[in-house]
Amino acid sequence: MELTLPQRLQRFVNGSFSRTVLLQKRVRQLVRGDAPLFDAELEHIDSPVEIALIEIERGLIELKEEVEEEKPTLA
Repeated sequence: MELTLPQRLQRFVNGSFSRTVLLQKRVRQLVRGDAPLFDAELEHIDSPVEIALIEIERGLIELKEEVEEEKPTLA
């Protein structure tokens, strides 16, 4: 039996803050008009959440840690 979208999301996120952030950022990009990284129309998928999850599952996007710049200190 195929998992539903909520079940897939629950398995993917599994309490991980970084995975939740990645998913949220990508959904926001899609809602603002970014194109999916695969042919979602061909696969009849129109939900930004499902598109983002599929992109992550297929390894099309990943979360990169932000590098903090060192701030000068006074000696």
